[in-house]
Amino acid sequence: MTEKTEQQEQHLVPPYKPTTVVIKDMDKTKESQKSQKKPKPLGESRSAVLRQELMVFLGNCGVLGSGMVVSMPAVTLNQLHDETQPFWLNKDESSWFASINNMACPLGGLMVSYFMDRIGRKHTILLTNLIGLLGWILLATSFMHSNRDLIYAQMLAGRALGGIMIGMFVSPVGVYSAEISLPKIRGRLILGTSLGLAGGILLMYCLGYFIRHNIVLIFSISCCYQLMATLLVFPMPESPSWLLIKNKEDRARKSLRYFRGLPKNDADYVPEFEAELSHMREVAAMSRTTAASESLGQMIHRPEVYKPVLMMTTFFGFQQMCGVVVIIVYAVQIAQQAGVTIDPVLVAVMLGVARIITTLFMSKVFEQWGRKPSGIFSASGMGICMLLLACGGWFPESVGTWHWVPVACIVAHIVFSTMGMLTLPFLMISEVFPQRARGSASGIAVFFGMILAFVMLKIYPNMQAALGTSNLFAFYAFVSFMAAAFIGTFVPETRGRTLEELEERWQTGKFSRRLTVANNLKDVELHEVFLKK
Repeated sequence: MTEKTEQQEQHLVPPYKPTTVVIKDMDKTKESQKSQKKPKPLGESRSAVLRQELMVFLGNCGVLGSGMVVSMPAVTLNQLHDETQPFWLNKDESSWFASINNMACPLGGLMVSYFMDRIGRKHTILLTNLIGLLGWILLATSFMHSNRDLIYAQMLAGRALGGIMIGMFVSPVGVYSAEISLPKIRGRLILGTSLGLAGGILLMYCLGYFIRHNIVLIFSISCCYQLMATLLVFPMPESPSWLLIKNKEDRARKSLRYFRGLPKNDADYVPEFEAELSHMREVAAMSRTTAASESLGQMIHRPEVYKPVLMMTTFFGFQQMCGVVVIIVYAVQIAQQAGVTIDPVLVAVMLGVARIITTLFMSKVFEQWGRKPSGIFSASGMGICMLLLACGGWFPESVGTWHWVPVACIVAHIVFSTMGMLTLPFLMISEVFPQRARGSASGIAVFFGMILAFVMLKIYPNMQAALGTSNLFAFYAFVSFMAAAFIGTFVPETRGRTLEELEERWQTGKFSRRLTVANNLKDVELHEVFLKK
């Protein structure tokens, strides 16, 4: 038995030795593959991303100031309604004070459509900051007059200039972010505009919480901040895409080298950089040719222009009609009407904190879920929150006795809105338009969206009086559910798409099959094999 066993073992050993060697060789191959990871694209290197993030941050400092303009009535109207003060506003005057900035927003949208393609992205951002600074100066100095009518007129003028700043800030920083980055990090950078807006809203709520009875001090602090934001624009390089369109190739090369993490020395030759610059040069040449042969009226008839304009205009319309901006502007007053028992200004601060925390995670959500699912989830959640608030008024003996419902629903509504309806339009307006019409088309979409924003804010007190608080909440719920249906039907998915692919989608009605399949491959090696075929 022993001899047989030894013979069997000797017979079995040879076949297993090669297998062990093969396994060891495979392990070594895997280790070598891990150690030889494919380097990141030039625009996604650590130094490049840091430079892109820094410049987008500087640009969005001004957006933070526009967020302060948006939420300022929420923390000042209570004092301005106080009839014991030397200067106070009646109901009609206060509605104009709260909404006149939104009446001026469309003008800002038209201005940005004119300036962004003519003076560039950087100088448009600078001009926007200067207009906002002038608005805050008018507000801070308005109480120097002794005449009531002059005080009120100067306050309205300051608010109107703030509205122009809001309308102008909707697109230029986002367009700037889209043009300096690659698709993988584009969403994160563009979302900086929404983060800046949320930060400004929170900052104003905090000022209102700690400074209850001195609106001049609030205006002065805001004025100082806007001055700082204006100065921070100067270090920003201009967008290389715009510089190439204007035939300023030397400046475009320097700008792109900066955003790709390369040193200022232009002596070294980097093939990947030269290939990207060459592609951008071709796109710019096509844009110049089209712009020279077409007027804005002719350009707007092209499907790659009018389709996204109609889509974004409708998207902005639903954003305004579902009550997102109304709750921001009238946060304190709505909290009181909803039956909130704690300090309503503290509720406004809670809303600001919830909004900014949610915005911080939105780049991850947009990249994991995509734009379309996030928008549907956001609008549906907002509708449910508004419906619960309405039920609190409809059924006071049951749902109305749950004192935690108003606070929970208002905070949840802000969280849901930040997950899509508040942030997505500002993100997508920088993605869906072709380069040659990006400034004009985005301005047109903002123009019509902001007109509706003004209408909704101006008529809010009248709607509240005519419908009642509960029915008004139900109206916002209905519009939110309609918005979810609109997003699911008409809004395209832009995650991982290049700006050229999106333009092709509007022209043909679908994405290129080859590019669609390739973009959905998660394995990098399979992606490369597919492209080689």
